[in-house]
Amino acid sequence: GKHWTVNEVRALIRIWSDKNIQQQLEGTVRNKRIFEQVAARLQKFGIDRDWKQCRTKYKNLKHEYKSVKSAQDSGGTSKSMKFFNELDAILGHSTMEQASKSDN
Repeated sequence: GKHWTVNEVRALIRIWSDKNIQQQLEGTVRNKRIFEQVAARLQKFGIDRDWKQCRTKYKNLKHEYKSVKSAQDSGGTSKSMKFFNELDAILGHSTMEQASKSDN
């Protein structure tokens, strides 16, 4: 697929930061329908991405965020990413919950 522009990623993150979307994403594994909604919302911003592209980008961002976050947690601050702060606002709380869940 074609490369995501900064504006496209911003729009994706903006939609993703919607509490409603977050709750749906946290509550399910089969999330095609949710990403179809996300893609439809992007369409309103004039961004033409299908649900698969949205899901892939979402997964990649999440993965990148987690690796930066764990690098920071282990004292390595050299790692960073473009949308870290935006993603931290969304994922910062939930990754902590996830971490404590996987500990027990």
